[in-house]
Order: sequence, then structure tokens, then C-alpha cells
Amino acid sequence: MSKRFEGKVVLVTGGGEGIGRAAAFAFAREGATVVVAGRHPEMLHDTVEQITALGGKATCGIEGDVSHHGKQDAERIVQTVVKHHGRLDVAFNNVTELGPNQPVAEIAEAVWGETLAANLTGVWLSMKHEIAHMEKNGGGVIVNTASNIGSQGMLPGLGAYAASKAAVSTLTQTAAREYIDKGIRINAISPCPLGRGAKVEEIAETVLWLASDEASYVVGHDLVLDRKAAL
Repeated sequence: MSKRFEGKVVLVTGGGEGIGRAAAFAFAREGATVVVAGRHPEMLHDTVEQITALGGKATCGIEGDVSHHGKQDAERIVQTVVKHHGRLDVAFNNVTELGPNQPVAEIAEAVWGETLAANLTGVWLSMKHEIAHMEKNGGGVIVNTASNIGSQGMLPGLGAYAASKAAVSTLTQTAAREYIDKGIRINAISPCPLGRGAKVEEIAETVLWLASDEASYVVGHDLVLDRKAAL
């Protein structure tokens, strides 16, 4: 039986830990060549080493911070993937910054800005350059990490995080409608960052499903991954 992502090149941002690392392992098990990117090179290196030790294909962990427009790291990351592999078929944009637990009126302006930059601007910049490549090369699939705190406002004290993740959900839906006719399918997942929620391996399997041909008719959804939220 052929693997779902055999011959595909997959970029995972935030691939050094948590959901990103679990997704990188899952994509590799399904035959993909995986490229991980993020801010912590030692974690990225460890992810690549573990995947290759298990017989998977993972290359060039790319250090970079996609949230800062001036640094152009998002563009460089996509360019590096294409330079090494000639293509980019799937992108999982998974960089997340929870930020401090504070009431809205107590959030410092710097914290607000940093949280939105990490969670929203980083996704936008990543999509900007991923879409530019995919549009010229026959399409692709993008999955973004939002949060059910953003979509349902479940917890007080996380106003900046909730606002940024709700915006990721809206950005995903808008981009999905703009680019589906160009062969680019875009969706989001909304796991719960606190409490039971779903295990990282369970979330990773959902990411793979959204990125696979099995979900070829799923466009512009924000899929909530939390047992309580679904009841």
C-alpha cells in the first residue's frame, strides 16, 4: 500500500516541539520529505535526527522567526525548501505563543504586539510566501494552527492569545476562498492549549487528514479538536 504523502515535500514551522514535532514525525511515517523550521535550532536538529534514525526523510532544520516582517525569515524558509527540494506541497504553520495570563486591561502594549506578531503575523507572512510558490507550481495544501480559545473564548486571562487565534481562523477562511480556484486548499485546526484537549499525536493525525487527498473537499474550515468543546 502506498503512503499518503509519498513524494511530497512538507514544511512544518514550529517543528521542534509539541504539535509541530508530532506532525513532522507523522508526515515522515506517511512517506513525506519533511522540513522543520523554528526559533530553536537544537530542537529542530533533534527532530530531524530522530526522523532519519527511524528511516524517515527529514532535512535542513531551518532556524528562523516568521513573525518579524523586517527579518524576511518566512520568505527565506520557503526559498530554502524550494532550493533543496524543488517544490513545496504542504505547509503546516504551527508557531504559537500563549503569552501571560492577564486581564485585558492589564496587558502591556509590548506583550499584545508580540503575541499578535507570533500568532497572527507569523501565519500571514508564512502563507504569503507559501501561496506565492504554490500558485506558480500547480497548487498545494496549507494547514494553520488556530485555537478553540480563539473561536469560543473559553478562558479568561488570555485576551491577546484569543484575539490572535480568532484572527488566524478568519484569515484562514478568507485565504481559502481566495485561492481554492488556484489549486491551493487552506484549512485550520483549533486545539485546546490547556486541559485534556487532544494529545499531540491525535492533533497530528488530524493535520495529516486535512493535508491529504482524503480531505480534498474540505476548504476553509477551522476544525476544533477538543472533547468538551464538541459536546
